[in-house]
Amino acid sequence: MAINTNGLSGLLGKVMPEKKKKTRTKYKEPKLTRREQRERFRRRLESLTPEEQKYLKRKRFFETVWPIFRAVIVFGLCFIILYPLIFMISSAFRPRAEMNDPTIMWIPKTFTLSNIKDAARAMDFWNTLKNTLILNIGCSLVQVITCALTGYGFARFKFKGRNILFFVVIMMILVPSQIILIPQYMFFRYFNPFGIYHMITGDYINLINTAVTMYFPAFTANGIRAGLFIYLFRQSFRGLPKELEDAAYLDGCSPFRTFIQVMVPNAGSTFLTVFLLSVVWYWNDYFVSTSFFTDNRTIALMLKNLDANLTRIIFDNGNIQVNVRELIVWMESGCLISITPMLIMYILLQKNFTEGIARSGLTGM
Repeated sequence: MAINTNGLSGLLGKVMPEKKKKTRTKYKEPKLTRREQRERFRRRLESLTPEEQKYLKRKRFFETVWPIFRAVIVFGLCFIILYPLIFMISSAFRPRAEMNDPTIMWIPKTFTLSNIKDAARAMDFWNTLKNTLILNIGCSLVQVITCALTGYGFARFKFKGRNILFFVVIMMILVPSQIILIPQYMFFRYFNPFGIYHMITGDYINLINTAVTMYFPAFTANGIRAGLFIYLFRQSFRGLPKELEDAAYLDGCSPFRTFIQVMVPNAGSTFLTVFLLSVVWYWNDYFVSTSFFTDNRTIALMLKNLDANLTRIIFDNGNIQVNVRELIVWMESGCLISITPMLIMYILLQKNFTEGIARSGLTGM
């Protein structure tokens, strides 16, 4: 026997009508005027004790003053940081004659690219950029690998002398690199591997003016700011769960394979952060370059010698007279083209960089 479901549902619908869902409307407190707010605050004070009144007045005062104070601090910091950059951009695209015009403050009347071209020619920019990238990127990659291995060893393995060696790492952060400059120079000038080379030949290997003076410290986790990078990797690896490594060991992974397949993927943001910091510090370095090289073309060194190169190449060995104020346009143009690659790299990788800073423990230093 067939049952008419439509009729049954209709009958039930008549007998038991559906309950309408009640929607709760959220009560919105009407916006008060300043006079009404003061009156409300006054009535609230009258119902409190004197101590509570003092506390409430102090609290309201700080709630009123703090946003203004914070805005002033943020504006001041932004001005201090952005003012040199804005002045640099304004001067780089300004004709030199307009540097003596008191009516021009920020926006020049006419824009020109001749300053950029002259500064790039004086710096031999493209050849200098190529040489800088060879030293910069190569040393940064090597240093990231060696510092990661060192930091992983401090984070996960227990061995005799670990605390003493980590104290040496902390000293690498605190002690200026100028203190060990002379021993480093003597090491590279009279390089004698294990004392064998001098015993056989009676001479030493001179590594000055070679890329080895940059790559060798990076290969031994002793490059520019290597102590800080080791510390960052140690903090990052210590923050990862130990169970990940235990599971890898149970699957038969060796410590090195565990490091490559388990730890490195989970610390990718820290690797990127350390690589970016290393690139920036190698990019801006001229102390190491001038210490171990007598003729080395890097961005930092060419920018340091830009004044002399402008006089020799652009101003025909001083035959073209340019006052100091007009010279600013070429100096600022050189600074602009020097920092442009770093700015582009930071803009593209800003999200990963800040994430790596937060995970690596740098904010807790």
